[in-house]
This record gives sequence, structure tokens and C-alpha cells, in this order.
Amino acid sequence: MLIDQIRGEDLDEFFESLLILKTVEECYKFFDDLCTVKEMNTMFQRFKVAKALYYNKTYQEIEEGIGASAATISRVKRSLYHGNNMYDVVFDRMQAAKQESQSETTFEHVYEAISSN
Repeated sequence: MLIDQIRGEDLDEFFESLLILKTVEECYKFFDDLCTVKEMNTMFQRFKVAKALYYNKTYQEIEEGIGASAATISRVKRSLYHGNNMYDVVFDRMQAAKQESQSETTFEHVYEAISSN
């Protein structure tokens, strides 16, 4: 991994700090303190590109919809298909969480309907 060049206790501590955050709002506040808007936009754009590629969007769709350059798309594509497979892990978990949330909502509605009778 390329990040092995900077791997160490300090970077471990930084990653652990991210895992401690519990809400989206906490993430907003932490990253607002940590990054400039430009840095956040750069990371966020790469995330959106990866997600679009993961869901089989074309370069043209990504360029038009996200505003990313072909060079950025190519860089992200290389990581998506030849990296550590962590985009797959993240997007699969996000999809599973979304499905679980929808199932829980459906269950809650059914339970409420049964309970009210």
C-alpha cells in the first residue's frame, strides 16, 4: 500500500480519532476544524467519482454530473479496480445499512399496525 510510507503510531491515532466520531454532525464539525473547504471538496469529489464508477457510470456522465476531470476519474478508477478493495467494502456496507434501515422501518410500521389493533 502506498500509505505504508507514512504508517505509524501517529497515523494510527488519527484513524482511531475518526472511528470515535459517532454522528454525521460530529464528522462535519471535525472535518471543518481539520480541513479547508478545498481539501474537503477534493476528497468528496473523489468519493463521488468512486461511487459513480462503482455503479457503472461513464466518464462522460461523471464529468457532466460531478465536474471531475478525466484525469481525476482515471486516478480514482485505478484505485477502485486495482487498489485495496476498500471502496467495495464501503459501498457494500452502505448499501447493506440502507437496506437494513428500510427493513427496520417496514418492520416498525407493521409492528405499529399490529399493536394498534
